[in-house]
Amino acid sequence: MDIKTQILVRTNPNIYRFLREESYWYKYLNRDPNYIKELEKAMKNKYRLTTEDRLEKINQSMNLIHNFMDILK
Repeated sequence: MDIKTQILVRTNPNIYRFLREESYWYKYLNRDPNYIKELEKAMKNKYRLTTEDRLEKINQSMNLIHNFMDILK
């Protein structure tokens, strides 16, 4: 793995944790450092950090608040 990729992995705790859990990604990063983009996508999907997941979480929070306000009426 090249130095630039190692620095990127070490500075991002989510990527570092994902790489420790899914160690087969080391093989891909050693072969081609450009796989870091694919690694980031896989990490975001696993830890639910995509934009869609965040919007869904906000929507659930809004529904919870709405239901709570209905109970108080």
